[in-house]
Parts: sequence; structure tokens; C-alpha cells
Amino acid sequence: MVKGEFILWMLVSLTSRTPVAMAPLALVFLTRHGAGGYTAGAALGSAYVLGEVAGAPLLGARLHGSRMRRQLAVGLAVGACAFVALPLARSAPLPVLTVLAFLAGAAPAGCPGGARVLLTRMVQDTAVSRALSMEATLTQIIWAASPGLVVLLALQVDAGAPLLLGGVLAGTAALLLLRLPEHPAAGPAGRPGTAAFRVLLSAWPVYLTSAAAMTMLATAELVLPALLEDRQVAVGWAGPLLAGFALAGAAGALCYGMRSWPGSATACGPGRAPRGPRAWSCSRSPPAAWDSSRCCRACPASPPASSSRASSSRAS
Repeated sequence: MVKGEFILWMLVSLTSRTPVAMAPLALVFLTRHGAGGYTAGAALGSAYVLGEVAGAPLLGARLHGSRMRRQLAVGLAVGACAFVALPLARSAPLPVLTVLAFLAGAAPAGCPGGARVLLTRMVQDTAVSRALSMEATLTQIIWAASPGLVVLLALQVDAGAPLLLGGVLAGTAALLLLRLPEHPAAGPAGRPGTAAFRVLLSAWPVYLTSAAAMTMLATAELVLPALLEDRQVAVGWAGPLLAGFALAGAAGALCYGMRSWPGSATACGPGRAPRGPRAWSCSRSPPAAWDSSRCCRACPASPPASSSRASSSRAS
């Protein structure tokens, strides 16, 4: 892998994931002093996450071959427009803001998984684990720094400043994506639709674990500012507390990573659908951090690249 390509990919990852990490808390601060208050902010944050949930499987399944970069860039561009429109239309009715928040989450939902696929295509098979480890480190840094950045901009600049910054970063990521070189996909073609669907279903323990973890995390992120204000604590503490939450998650992931997990990448070859723990053993990481793109080299039968807040953002 050329060093310049990897640096460019890191810039794409940084600019595309920072808006995702900032969005829910930024939406809470956007409506904090409005008519809806924290309730409206929580509703917008929920709409954003629902957009991610709906967009990830729909868009991720359609990322193919040489069109992947253009598809990801279009999604990021649409998401950037939605990010910018939210603070500009903050006085609009709540249903309008809800649609914009949903679009901001759905349009770029395939980007985190797609970016991982692009990374694994850029490196040799023997360097995939090291490249993904560096990518996971960058992800943890983003999620640790984003809450503090949101609080700083919202309290010191303007309530809509974090979302405007998110829009600028998403637009920058779209432009940088088009500059990434195209690398052919490695390995045999994917399985037919029915077989691929069965492989997706076989990873149901991973989905349940991720859903439980993300429910807890989303609750903390959306409720914390209102809780602090209710307890007469400066709402600015939301940034450091959420940053500490992310750092604790990084420490937990490090401790899990020091363990020896069953299975290996070579064990998940064609004709061996990953099931239960083996659905995540290819990446040698805990199930809550599993992402299909991590196995895309070793497991041709793995599900398509998509976005998951559990895997692409916090615990990768």
C-alpha cells in the first residue's frame, strides 16, 4: 500500500466519521433553547439514528465494484446538505426537522462499512489486521473528542455550529473519496441472495449484543444534557463525561483485544458461514465490535458493508 493512499484514506475516515459522532449531541443542543427543548432534540436524535438503521442495509447492500466510491460520495454529499439545512431551518416545524435529521443519518449510512472495504482492498492480506487496528484507533479518538467539540461550539459559538461543521466535514469527505484510487475486490464473487440472507441471519447474536450496547449509549448521549441541567450541574460537563465514556469503551476494547479469541480468519472460508462467536472471530475482536467489512477478505460470504454505530463508531 502506498503511504499517500493510506493518509488520504485516513482523512476520508476522519472527515466522514466526525459528523456521525457529533450528530446526536449536536441535535440536542440545537433545540435546547427552542420551543421543544430537550424533548425535540431527543426526537431529532432518534430520527437521525433511525435513518442510519434504515440506510445502512439498504445502501450498504448496493455498494459494488468501481461504483463504490461514487456511491459513497453521493451519500456523503446528500448528508452534508441535510446537516447544513438543520441549523438554517431550526425555526421550521418539528416534522420538517425530523425529516432532515432522518436524511442526515440515512444518506451516508453506508460510508463507515464502505470505507473499511476500501481500506482492506488497499493493503495486502497480511496487513489487514494492522490496518484495521489503526483504523479502530482513529475511530476511538474521534468518538472521544467529538462530545467536547460539540459542547464547545454549541456553548461558545452557536447552537447550530456543530451541525454546520458536520456538513462541511461530510462535504469534504465526499470530495476526498473521489480522489482515492480504485482497487479491485479480492476473492470470489458473493453468494446468491438466499445464501447471503442466511449468512446475515446467522450473525443474530451479534445484532442483539450491538443493539443492547447502543441502546445504553444512545440513552446516555441524548439524556445526559437534560439530566445535568435538572441536577443544576453545568451542561458543559456533558462533553467531558461523554468523552470519558468513549475512552472507557476504548479501554474495554483494548482489554478484550488482549484475550485470545476462538477461530481465525482462515477458518471462515467459502462454504463456512460464520455462526455465533465465529461471526466475529475473523477480526479477533469482541462481538459488540463486529463488522462485516472486517471479514471481507477472509469471508467472501460475509454480509455487505454497511454502517453500524456499534461497530463503525465506538467499539471497532
